Amino acid sequence: MKFKIVRLKKVKSTNDTAIRILRNSKLNYGMIIAETQSKGRGQYGRKWLSFKGNLFVSFFYSLEQINLTLSQLTKLNCLLVKKLISKYYKKRILYKKPNDLLIKGKKICGILQETVNKSNKKFLIVGIGINLIKKPTICNYPTIDLNDLINKKISKKKIEIELKNIFEMKFNKLINK
Repeated sequence: MKFKIVRLKKVKSTNDTAIRILRNSKLNYGMIIAETQSKGRGQYGRKWLSFKGNLFVSFFYSLEQINLTLSQLTKLNCLLVKKLISKYYKKRILYKKPNDLLIKGKKICGILQETVNKSNKKFLIVGIGINLIKKPTICNYPTIDLNDLINKKISKKKIEIELKNIFEMKFNKLINK
């Protein structure tokens, strides 16, 4: 499986864009990347604060050949993103159910999953937001960004490609079992 990259300057939400592209095209696997999003979404209808320079990505793929439950996929997707972040930050990264990654007790990443039906097939949309260069200020919810942690310039494009490669390798193994 190869994820087709759709790169956009500004979207309301990468998940909404992924759903629209999935429903209006023949693509079954894709990766939406946006420079900015104006109405990013988090769990339970919460707003995802989207600062330019941070990572906003949504993958979409068919669930037809994948024999995992949605909760197993949620954990797997978090672990794949954790694998990416651990290439840059070598210390402890915690997975907080249902879909957050924390460093030093502060949120660095959130993941929003949604299922969509198309032509009697079920698809999963996996929205990923990673604080790369700027952390949002959220009352009673500490956040952190990767730049503060490693004190080094990060190539967003390199991270996007690494994330794509991690997802492709894992899902190719799942499908070919």
